[in-house]
Amino acid sequence: MFTGIIEAVGQIKRVEQRDKGVRLTIASERLDFSDVAVGDSITANGVCLTVTSLAGNAYTVDVSQESLNCTVGLSELGEVNLEKAMRLSDRLGGHLVSGHVDGVGEVVKFEPVGESYLLQIRAPKELARYIAAKGSITINGVSLTVNEIRDGIFSINLIPHTVEVTTLKHLQQGARVNLEVDMLARYVDRLLHPDN
Repeated sequence: MFTGIIEAVGQIKRVEQRDKGVRLTIASERLDFSDVAVGDSITANGVCLTVTSLAGNAYTVDVSQESLNCTVGLSELGEVNLEKAMRLSDRLGGHLVSGHVDGVGEVVKFEPVGESYLLQIRAPKELARYIAAKGSITINGVSLTVNEIRDGIFSINLIPHTVEVTTLKHLQQGARVNLEVDMLARYVDRLLHPDN
């Protein structure tokens, strides 16, 4: 489990093609590796990945073809948002996040509004039903609050701190992002519609 509070921005330094997926080498000068061991989980852009090796300020993970098929940003060099799995004693500063991406959205608008930023994203039709105003959503691993949703497009207000300490600062119109809807909404829907 994760909280959606990003601990550091890392860099995918190497992408090695495998039979059915890729092996990534991810490095970060800011992530605290002192309590990380092989087998631990770290999200990269909201995708829960298992550490397969550690060396200094870098680690490797294997990403299956299935994960590559339903996410973006894990098959090329570049920046990624990182968060280590939470411990039961940790603060839950964001919301409960599984690290299992539900789908990919498209940025409709990203622009400054006063000191903050307006981010609008078009959600896939099958996910829009789980997104509610004042509810939580995870975008590229970042826990955020939805301000409004209309016709499958939801709006978020980003404070300068969030933009500064995450990869969200690089978003542009047309960019694709990993989305994880609030898990409580998914389970309530399943209880109400068990045959869907």
